Order: sequence, then C-alpha cells, then structure tokens
Amino acid sequence: MSEVPAVSRRSVLAGAVASGALAVGLGTVASAPALAAPGAAETVTTSERRRLAGQTSMINVPYEEHRTVRVATIGLGNRGRGMTQGWSIVPGCQVTAVCDIRADRAKRVADDLAKAGKPRPAEFGGSADSYAEMLKRDDIDLVYIATPWEFHYKQGKAALLAGKHVIVELPIATQLDELWDLVDTCERTRRHLMLAENCSYGRNELAMLKMAHDGVFGDVTNGHGGYLHDLRALLFSDTYYTDSWRRLWHTRSTASFYPMHGLAPVAAAMDINRGDRMTTLRATATAPKGLADYRERFVPKGHPSWNETYINGDLVTCMIETANGRTIRAEHNVSEPRPYSRINSIAGSRGIFEDYAGNSSTGARIYFEPDHGDDAWRDFESYLKEFDHWLWKKIGDDAANNGGHGGMDYVLQWRTVHLMRAGLVPDIDVYDSAAWCAPVPLSVMSLEHKGKPVEIPDFTRGAWVNLRLGLDSRMTEMPPV
Repeated sequence: MSEVPAVSRRSVLAGAVASGALAVGLGTVASAPALAAPGAAETVTTSERRRLAGQTSMINVPYEEHRTVRVATIGLGNRGRGMTQGWSIVPGCQVTAVCDIRADRAKRVADDLAKAGKPRPAEFGGSADSYAEMLKRDDIDLVYIATPWEFHYKQGKAALLAGKHVIVELPIATQLDELWDLVDTCERTRRHLMLAENCSYGRNELAMLKMAHDGVFGDVTNGHGGYLHDLRALLFSDTYYTDSWRRLWHTRSTASFYPMHGLAPVAAAMDINRGDRMTTLRATATAPKGLADYRERFVPKGHPSWNETYINGDLVTCMIETANGRTIRAEHNVSEPRPYSRINSIAGSRGIFEDYAGNSSTGARIYFEPDHGDDAWRDFESYLKEFDHWLWKKIGDDAANNGGHGGMDYVLQWRTVHLMRAGLVPDIDVYDSAAWCAPVPLSVMSLEHKGKPVEIPDFTRGAWVNLRLGLDSRMTEMPPV
C-alpha cells in the first residue's frame, strides 16, 4: 500500500501517552465544546444525570487481576448454551455455575461440561429468581447474561450489586433510565459491565477500525451499519425463541431493537466516547408488513401468533450525528426476505470500506487514494494481512476452530478473560455499552415525535473528549495458566 500522508490516530495517541498529555476521563470536562446542532430548538431533549457524592467514573479503571476467571451463566437457551461451552475452553477460565428458569437446561449444560472433562458447575433453576440465589456464591468473578431482552437490566444490576463483573448479550437494557442506572451502579460498585458485542471483535470489523485509525480513509466523515437478517422462520418457530419472546417485541413498540452489531464497529472506528460522541438521533420506520405477510402464507391458522398484531416497522433506520460533525446510519430489519448483512462501512475524505457480507474477508471491498483512482472497487483480501488486528493474528486459528459466528465469539471470550487475568482496562466499558444500546429507546422517542431528532445522553458526563484506547488495543500476553 502507498504511504498514507494523513496523521493517524495511532501516532497521535502514542505521542500523547509518551508525553503524559493524554487526559484521563474522571468527570465533566470544562473545555467540552457546546453541542448545538442545526435545528436544536426542534430537538427532543433527554434528561442527563449528575453523579451522586462519592460516585466516580469507571473510565480507565482496570480489572483486578484474576488467576482464574470464574464465570457463571444466566440463561441457557440457544445462545447461552453455546457461549457457556465457549467460556469453558478459554485458557484460565472456569464455568462455576449455570442458571436457567428451566432447571433441566441447567442440568443439560452441566452434563455437557462434565462430559467434556470440565469441572461440573453448580446448577440453579426452577424459578424466575433462581439467579439471585446463584449470585450469592463467592466463586463467581464474571456473570454472563443471555436471557430475553426484558430481563437484562434487572439481572445485570443484580450481578453488579452482588460484587460481580458482568457481560450482557444485546442490549444491556431497553429503557433510557435503565441505561443510566447501570452506568451509575457500575460507578458505585466499582464493577464493570460490558455489552457482549461479538461483532466488534469480528476480523473485518477490527481491520476496518485499524485502517480508520491509521488514517487510510483520511478524515472519517460517515459510517453505515446495522442488523439486516431474515429471522421470520425463527421468529415463528415454537422452539427457537422460548415462549416466542423475540417475536412478541414486535407487538409492543416501533423501535430499532437490535442495531448494535452494525453500529458498534462504526462507533469504535469513529472514536465514539474517545474523542467524539453521538449527539442526536432521528428515526424512520417503514410499515409493518413482513411478519403478517409471512404468517398469512406459512403459519397454520390455529397458531398462537394469529392473536398478535405487529406494529414494529420492518426497516427502522436511525440517523445519528456526532459532536465532530460525522453521521452514522444504523438500520434494523429482521422481518423481510434478504441475505444477511451487517453493512459495516466507513468512509472519509480519502476512501471507503464496505463489508456487506459481514462475516468473511472475501465479502469486503475497498477503495482509497492514492492506491485507487479508476472508480473500481478492490478486494479487501490483499490488505487484510497488513491491517489484521493483533488479536486475530494471535488467536485466529483457535477462533476458527472453537468459536461461533466465524470465530468472533471466541475472540470476544478470550479477550474478556485475558483482560481480567492480566488486570487490564476493558476494551468495551459501560459507557460504550450504554451509548450503543441507546438507539433502542431513543428510536421510540423519535418515532413518537414523527421523526424529530432526539438528544443522545452523554453517559461519560464529559469525558468523551479525551482520546483513549478501546478496541484498538495494544498486544499483551495472556498470563500463563
């Protein structure tokens, strides 16, 4: 690749660290610029929260070192069962307890681990509050939550209050006050909570981040991401989503329920909460046609779904503006026929990256100056070696052999355990997690106001102005087992 003359984030960050000039985000920064966007008078406001006395930021706070990371799982359906097996094979990690409202699931997962030669975890289940009993144990360092969305906030907060670190499947909460409460609870308990955003650890997503931070695309101005996945057959399955929990969300609200897989990698490449922040969101939604049409053609008339009315738009689009004048388009569509895509695109003054397939290097394409100038896309494969993230260089083979979703699940789990065992700062913190999940409730607010922009809260309380590392981490070693 030709030399890129743009000043890269990597060199700026390295210089700041070397000179001691990098600010540490510990609260509201007096020099934070005003966030008056065009048409601000028309913006729907959201309330900010002040810190209580004695409550301090968790930014740049490392995990305490753990010789072994002891994991407990809440929720053992399709996702929870597979990820629990994944935790058990990461070096230096042990699954010590498993819980599901259905006790037979806990037994099944415990049996699976024992058959694989792993220590048998303690089993909890049989009631909606079984997890609370599990959280009383003193052999749990990290709680992994993979229950339906409506339980994430309550269970995540309970785990923090029990003195555990927490990793939660998407989203960490569905209401704005719940997101704020999780931020505040982390700050009070001095425990970390992070979104289990596996796509942020995807090979192409991390390579895109590295290219953006190395200045390949010049000044990054816009990004596009989302979750476009035809889930109709699974949504109407009587076995895949227990009690049809995911389909029922489409009867409750018009919202962008699940944009994080595409939004988070773009936000990381833009240094959201690390030099920039998302300030306003406006949402649009198409008519809710897909689920009802699928039901009409493929679902028997006696099926319980015929008592349901679907109100969520098939395609919900969030247009997000940032403090530094960038735009992000985040989409959600699980109700219409289409190939799977996370979109995963970043663009700037000198080039663009697009990865519509979202799960392999062969689906990505790239175009940037001065290397390209003939209006023809280039295959990203030839650039992957140069911009491959150190995590994939180090454990890519293990990920391919052991992890779901193209290996990104294993990378997420390995890195989380690595951070905790080495006593490092999380790549993804509660402030990132809250910001990435905020489009869920904010899209509802915007749509209720006929698409008017809604203010996005600053969960960092001003510390977003400080440049700091995140997913663009430096290589370190997993402590020996």
